[in-house]
Amino acid sequence: MTLNIATLPNGFRIVTEHMPGLKSASVGIWVTAGGRHERAEQNGIAHFLEHMAFKGTQKRSALQIAEEIEDVGGYINAYTSKDMTAYYARVLSADVSLALDVIADIVLNPVFDPKEIEVERHVILQEIGQALDTPDDIIFDWLQDVSYPDQPFGRTILGLEERVSSFTREDLLRFVAEHYGPDQMILSAAGGVDHDSIVAQATAIFGGLTPVGAPVIERARFGGGERREVKDLEQVHFALSFEAPGYRHADVYTAQIYATALGGGMSSRLFQKIREERGLCYSIFAQSGAYEDTGAITIYAGTSAAEIADLTQLTVAELKRAAEDMTEAEVARARAQLKAGLLMGLESPSSRAERLARLLAIWGRVPDVDEAVAKIDAVTTADVRRYAAEMAASKAALALYGPVAEAPGLADIRAGLAA
Repeated sequence: MTLNIATLPNGFRIVTEHMPGLKSASVGIWVTAGGRHERAEQNGIAHFLEHMAFKGTQKRSALQIAEEIEDVGGYINAYTSKDMTAYYARVLSADVSLALDVIADIVLNPVFDPKEIEVERHVILQEIGQALDTPDDIIFDWLQDVSYPDQPFGRTILGLEERVSSFTREDLLRFVAEHYGPDQMILSAAGGVDHDSIVAQATAIFGGLTPVGAPVIERARFGGGERREVKDLEQVHFALSFEAPGYRHADVYTAQIYATALGGGMSSRLFQKIREERGLCYSIFAQSGAYEDTGAITIYAGTSAAEIADLTQLTVAELKRAAEDMTEAEVARARAQLKAGLLMGLESPSSRAERLARLLAIWGRVPDVDEAVAKIDAVTTADVRRYAAEMAASKAALALYGPVAEAPGLADIRAGLAA
């Protein structure tokens, strides 16, 4: 593997990794403009902008954008997260230049045709409606909201219907002017790529752009709380979160190993105790997420109204027990799962390109994979037990959806953890 990084005078960053033997490549632009960069009145606009990028540019129609990539057998897509919006394509190595030209065009030259804005507004409103009709989707938006109340970090990526319904062409142009500068973009490519060729093309396209300056970000503050939505559903949807370390914190890998051992697979404690031994649910898991200034351990399960009390009680019991008797074998298995997931992901050009962009945005460099593996290996069973005890005593948030009128609440969970 050959990793190369270049920075243009205006702050535009380029990172590439040549993967020998690959005949394909992934190339994309990652913009540090996501949901948390929106003001309250802009909630949902980063995602709206992502949709509009594919609706036509100054030299390509929406159909031409799709056809130019698909004519060479490629794939183009985009996504919006809390801290980034990404536009990327997967193509054969011979078509990297074409893919970069198309992606640069949709990022820099969208026309925002008023008719297309109305069409895409309707599409996004349908997307919001679909999320509201998907309990195991919308519950995480509600959990995020009660975890980070009245903050950009707690707002939904899709935005609220009333906000999305009111966005104008001028609103889109304003957000682009505020955030889509070269100093807030990273071009990342991996696979069968040539660094010098990509730098030359990127310099021609992006080199003359004017920086916009670093965005102002409101620091996330985990507040905690409860949201309970009663609806006539077949299941109660249960989502519980605890504040966890951000990615700069020394405990970030400890939190990931803990979450994996707790509910990261079929051998995990929650899966074995609640699904396999008691049959109280079909789906249950725990996961850890980290950002620069915050993170969360999240537990999700779906069960019947008659069994939500038992599921909650058993979950609390496992949270307490993890601090007391997490075993060396469980920690070793979780470490192995994390390392395997990391290393297997690196075999995909798309995963590798995303990793390069995110690490460069976070650290200003791309740490070697061995550095991450060493930090995972350094986490001990004592570290995990200590973290489990600290987490169980930290702030928490709870979201419940379905026939939840009689379901235990956050106060019950806190009392159970303190007992």
